Amino acid sequence: MGVLPHEPGANAGERTGLLAESIAGLDEAMAAVDAFDRALVGGLLRPQPAEAADLAEFADALAGTPLASGVAEAAEKAVAGAASEDHCVALAAARTALLGSVHDALMDRVDEWTGRSHSEGRAPVHVGPQAVNVLAAARSWLSDLARAGWRGIDHELVSGAAPVVSALLPEPALRRLATLLDGFAAELAASCPGATLERIPARRWADLWARATLLTLPGAADVPSTGTATGRLLPLGVDLHEHATAARAQVHAVFEPADGTGPRLVRAGVSVPKPDTVVGAGVWQLMRPHMALLSAVSEGRSMDIADMPITDEGDLIWQDEHARLGEPADVFATARVALPTARASATAPLDRHPASIAVPVFLEGYTVQQDDDAVLFSVAGCPVAVDTDRIPAAGPLTADAVAASSACIGLLRWDVGTFGVQPLAVETTVRKRAVAIQAGAWAGGTTDKAGVKAEKGATDAVAVLRERAGRLLRK
Repeated sequence: MGVLPHEPGANAGERTGLLAESIAGLDEAMAAVDAFDRALVGGLLRPQPAEAADLAEFADALAGTPLASGVAEAAEKAVAGAASEDHCVALAAARTALLGSVHDALMDRVDEWTGRSHSEGRAPVHVGPQAVNVLAAARSWLSDLARAGWRGIDHELVSGAAPVVSALLPEPALRRLATLLDGFAAELAASCPGATLERIPARRWADLWARATLLTLPGAADVPSTGTATGRLLPLGVDLHEHATAARAQVHAVFEPADGTGPRLVRAGVSVPKPDTVVGAGVWQLMRPHMALLSAVSEGRSMDIADMPITDEGDLIWQDEHARLGEPADVFATARVALPTARASATAPLDRHPASIAVPVFLEGYTVQQDDDAVLFSVAGCPVAVDTDRIPAAGPLTADAVAASSACIGLLRWDVGTFGVQPLAVETTVRKRAVAIQAGAWAGGTTDKAGVKAEKGATDAVAVLRERAGRLLRK
């Protein structure tokens, strides 16, 4: 069944209200995570009494679990200033497990709200022997970070990541860790020295540290099990992530298998490096050559795929030769007809984190409430927060269009203790005519005046950069 009935009534209000109801044990789990994150700010080498109490609180939260004894020992050693690499790994694993339990509890609530079922995942595929010495070097650097704490970082400590990243990059199976360490180190370097920081992103840095630490363990880099997909792909929208030196677009879609089995939710992503001078609509020019699916989104068409590799987690390993443009497919028709019956995919163990929740949903029949810059959808009197800050500048969708909308396709996310919707597309009325506005409408090109103007500015910047790069390569 769909996210909400098409005609909101009492049942719709009850279902929407589920998102606001408390979940047993969730606050306690997050409080334990916060306690560990506070301890990591000061470091595990010489924790102060307050930090020692935080570590004890964290260990107590794991009592009665299979991790209890290992975490208790690690916390005791850290309080004594004698935390080894193994103890750091135990703490990282415990923190990840706690957040995994929060993720699972939140997804149970989302499944109850949407009425969706999930596919079962399979064991990952072992990638074979890995460079154990390089992984050990990465683990050593991460342990040094934990001992120093975010207040104790300096350029000398952070620069220790550079040779590790250089050694990891040549190994294809280790590039996931290499990329994570490279970005993490760059973020830390930009914040050095830690002692002078007014504000520390404790949760974010602890997330990055814990994930990287676990990726140094044998088997953590094993790849998801894959199969092939043949059938029709119906795009729902594009989620764009843009950073100074990289950009990533993820297309969320409903896949209808050719063998007649039930539809399922899938994703297809493309990531590209970029110079910091290419912003806004310019990022699409860097991505288009790598994924024809972006054109289907802009043109409002489906795609027919044949033997496209796909993971158990629903990620299409996109290859243009396995796809061709299909018939016209309106995204809101897909949301109303195909999305309600689509099955969700399994979640990889290391992706069981509240921040990774991004569930395609469809809402309509709501009223819009605005308070300063905040936007809320009220469905049968129950509010749903709308995260307009996530709307990219590289498309025609704006906060004003969301506020004037009558239907919305979005990603349900969880942040700072509440569920919210990130809009991907909305239906609104322009000159007495219903129109759809998508965040990724310019992904494959556009004739929209604003889009053409943004594209022209980006074209000039990209052309100059390519010409300069060509000259450098010819030397």
